[in-house]
Amino acid sequence: MKTIIHKAATRGHANHGWLDSHHTFSFANYYDPERVHFGALRVLNDDIVDGGMGFGKHPHDNMEIISIPLSGDLEHKDSMGNTTVIKENDVQVMSAGTGLFHSEYNRNKESKVNFLQIWVFPKERNIKPKYDQKTYDPNDRINKFQKVVSPNDPNAVWINQDAHFSLGNFEAGQKADYKISNPENGVYLFLLNGKIKINGENLDIRDGMGIWETAQIEIEILEQSEILLMDIPMEN
Repeated sequence: MKTIIHKAATRGHANHGWLDSHHTFSFANYYDPERVHFGALRVLNDDIVDGGMGFGKHPHDNMEIISIPLSGDLEHKDSMGNTTVIKENDVQVMSAGTGLFHSEYNRNKESKVNFLQIWVFPKERNIKPKYDQKTYDPNDRINKFQKVVSPNDPNAVWINQDAHFSLGNFEAGQKADYKISNPENGVYLFLLNGKIKINGENLDIRDGMGIWETAQIEIEILEQSEILLMDIPMEN
């Protein structure tokens, strides 16, 4: 087993007034040659957007873009004709493929929205752009992992990559085991809340840990914890 830990305090940080963003991997003006990507995982941004503010229309191509709201309501519009609102317990995947434009705004004027913006390199380039969004029952991830992103699970949002994302909400004292989908993949764990231990290492809120060259991981839950697991190819 090989591991790498990215403590929350070591993330890149940009505060634009209306946007307060932390970058686990190099993004925009934050660049660390040791933290450009983890396998096919290219971007993991933890964004807080002020009421009524957001990202104006901008382009993407050949990237899988996953949005996971943690609180608040995020309004999405794109050049495929989609106008949607995503909120807590929703997961959105946008396969940019040959190219598209989209915008994202905080739907509410009086409260902030906090969401994860995640980019994954695609398996196949230049596909026709595709959009998918689902709402998940949080009760289905109590003391277990709930798969929310997958290329082959009909209950998950589709992604153009051999990647599987899962969310879990675990009580203190639990043990959480996860079997990695195939030997070519690793797992990047992002701790949304709580405190856990993996392979003798303690992780706190917003810490990240990459794990590879192992068939499964075992997680000790030290406090009530919310976990995002990203099971992704190590070659991109």
